[in-house]
Amino acid sequence: MKRNGQFILVSISILFTFYQKLTGQHDFFSLDFFIFTIIAWGVGWQYDKVRYYEKKAKSSEESYKKLIDSLPQPVYITHNHCFLYANLAAVNMAGFDRREDMIGRSLFEFIIPEYNERLLERFKQINKEKSPINTIEYRAKRLDGSTFFFEVTSLFISFGGKEAVLSVGKDITDRKEQTEQILQKSEKLALLGQMAAGIAHEIRNPLTSIRGFIQLFKAKQLKDQYFDIVLSELDRINAIVGEFLVLAKPSSSVFTERDIKVLINDVVTLIGTQTILTNVEIAVDYESGLPMVSCEENQLKQVFLNLFKNAIEAMPQGGTISVKVRKKDEGFISIQVIDEGVGIPVERISTLGEPFFTTKEKGTGLGLMTCYKIIESHQGSLSIQSKVNEGTTIEIILPSIVQTLLKIDSI
Repeated sequence: MKRNGQFILVSISILFTFYQKLTGQHDFFSLDFFIFTIIAWGVGWQYDKVRYYEKKAKSSEESYKKLIDSLPQPVYITHNHCFLYANLAAVNMAGFDRREDMIGRSLFEFIIPEYNERLLERFKQINKEKSPINTIEYRAKRLDGSTFFFEVTSLFISFGGKEAVLSVGKDITDRKEQTEQILQKSEKLALLGQMAAGIAHEIRNPLTSIRGFIQLFKAKQLKDQYFDIVLSELDRINAIVGEFLVLAKPSSSVFTERDIKVLINDVVTLIGTQTILTNVEIAVDYESGLPMVSCEENQLKQVFLNLFKNAIEAMPQGGTISVKVRKKDEGFISIQVIDEGVGIPVERISTLGEPFFTTKEKGTGLGLMTCYKIIESHQGSLSIQSKVNEGTTIEIILPSIVQTLLKIDSI
């Protein structure tokens, strides 16, 4: 430790006393001389000590920076959630050209809002533990607004005389996407196996009946009702295969601008005979000024036809199907199909839309699954609410033609 401070202050004390001696004010070796010299010695020693530790801290800080800059992973230091320092990897990851542009900015500018609570809780743990905290994952965003997944480990440090948090992390977006793709493939394989088993089961039942009647035909036992049953079972097989093909064939639909009121009225007219025979009335209520929708006309008609048939089957004693069409939020249309049927148990609602999960005795579940697929391809959503013995409400949300064009323009 250099003693420059002591030397300077003691020298000043000696020079001042020498000046007083020359002017005849005091003797050189007076009591004041010894007191001032001792004080100067002590103050100078404290000053040199402070300078020594200041240089040591500065040297330590520079060592921190050199170490951080040498690491390939993004590393940054924050104080009160603001950046004090960041290495080049962190600067590039955040989308900045210069380190200086990043320093001083809030960490929350680069975190997706739904992760803010997680981040605050994390910093509470860091300040409490004062030791490295296990890795945690955030969804972050760059300066240009693009998002990515970031895995980070943090610890409490002292930097520049301040309590700070050092964080080391890495971009795990590619890993997340690969994991998601593996999960999707696994789910698809599981679904394929489930559907194959379901189709085999559904088709085997009518085939068994057909085989039995053909054996009767060989034994010359020919009755008209036998032929009717065989034809009915063949129609059942054809319907199952048809529903499956709708799900399996690639989508090459041509979307055109259509009036949702015209589509629904066409389906109501189409199913009119069945509603009369089953003592069911369809009451349609349209809000005025409904916008047009961009859709594949036949596919949407198939959705409404399936939903109306399900509602009719849910009301064996007859009743009313209410259809309410409203504008919803900005640029969206809501279509509600409400029946007064037997309803669906709560525990079964989550399985609706899955193949071969159905509440009907001879259903396959493929009809509703087709509805989900079609509405999803129209950038919409389908939700189901139901109460046993009270009825079921199915709501479809579709984007209007304006909303669809806005999405196209943003791509």
